[in-house]
Amino acid sequence: MGKKKNISKLDILTLYMDWVSENQIKPSDVDYFCEEVAIEVEDFYNHFKSLKKVEKTIFNELFKNSLEVLNESEEFLTFDNKNKLLSLYFTFFENLNLNRTYVEVALKGCKNQLKSYKTLSSLQKSFMAFVNSLSLTESILPIDGLEKLQSNIINHSAWIQLLITIKFWLEDTSESFEKTDIFIEKSINTSFELIENKFLKNAFDLGKFVYKEKFQKNTD
Repeated sequence: MGKKKNISKLDILTLYMDWVSENQIKPSDVDYFCEEVAIEVEDFYNHFKSLKKVEKTIFNELFKNSLEVLNESEEFLTFDNKNKLLSLYFTFFENLNLNRTYVEVALKGCKNQLKSYKTLSSLQKSFMAFVNSLSLTESILPIDGLEKLQSNIINHSAWIQLLITIKFWLEDTSESFEKTDIFIEKSINTSFELIENKFLKNAFDLGKFVYKEKFQKNTD
């Protein structure tokens, strides 16, 4: 069989996902993969430095595709922050469902080791950028001078929540993964209830008052 010509980035991503899904393993190296799917090694390296980079890109593309689909909807643009995040979750996990065989192989061995999800590092950047775009700190905990700290805490907490949800989904054996849908809705609702809790706001206001009264006066 002759080598395929004019190989694009998308071609490589598709060939990789198809090969991994069909063989239920990851290719050992670039040379072997290229031989298996009949493409030139040079064409591969024109787009990617390694197979790991291909894997990272696939998860990021699944996320970006989910967000692009949502942004095409005028209704999505009118949603509040919680419903935007819920919609993104449901759309992203629908994409994962459509590619579950590949995802299971790609993340094999990571189910109980969330720290080992290096394959999701590019996804992490895109997801945290989306959460940051919601500007949750402006409406949740508006404390002068702590905006960046609050933003980092919220972004990283949201990322951990997504990792936990992926782990739950990988272990979900319910029909149509309906338990994952329930888990998503309950976890997102709980998160927003916590960060919007007026007790938290009052506690921060009290802390800010005590700081100004006790510490700032001592430095005057």
